[in-house]
Amino acid sequence: MMSSNTVHVGIYDTWADWEPGYALAHLGSGDWQPDGKKYRIVAVGETMDPITTKGGMTLTPDITVAQLDPSDSAMLILPGADTWLAGRNTRFVDTASRFLEAGVPVAAICGATVGLANAGLLNDRDHTSNAAQILESDGYQGHDRYRHDLAVTDGDLITASGIAPVEFARAIFERLAFYNRTINDNWYLLYGQHDASGFFGLMQAAGHAG
Repeated sequence: MMSSNTVHVGIYDTWADWEPGYALAHLGSGDWQPDGKKYRIVAVGETMDPITTKGGMTLTPDITVAQLDPSDSAMLILPGADTWLAGRNTRFVDTASRFLEAGVPVAAICGATVGLANAGLLNDRDHTSNAAQILESDGYQGHDRYRHDLAVTDGDLITASGIAPVEFARAIFERLAFYNRTINDNWYLLYGQHDASGFFGLMQAAGHAG
């Protein structure tokens, strides 16, 4: 599907500021895009009440999760939060299930993978998390599909460890075909491997300074 130019991101109290940062900053700004392509980023809350992030910032939802329709979205991004470990955010899990059933990608990182695991959404898909042990629950039967990687893509589902925001972003870019191969490789060389040659590769491939 992915016909929409909108990426939705779930927000909830203790939202981990750093985990979706690379992905949202580049998708929303269009940095390194030679044709200026970018996505509209829409924040989705359980209600319209503001939330407080892990870093203490206040974020206000644009819409509620009840208003979210997979047909209006290119992807749903679910960052981690302490609230996932407390068994909350279940409405976002239900929404992730609807997205996957509709063939619209879902990207979950850190604690969000725990919520998906509890609901059985990782049982039949390759996936990762912060550690295999934190996924253990009555609903999780996906032990054989766990991969000890920083980020894993299986069809429409992306999962990542909370220590891997760069790898998470790269997987999102690849799934959305946001960058071409050359830009994507140089982007990771710069941001993931801290190699300055990636910057010059990006400048050349993108045709601007970013």
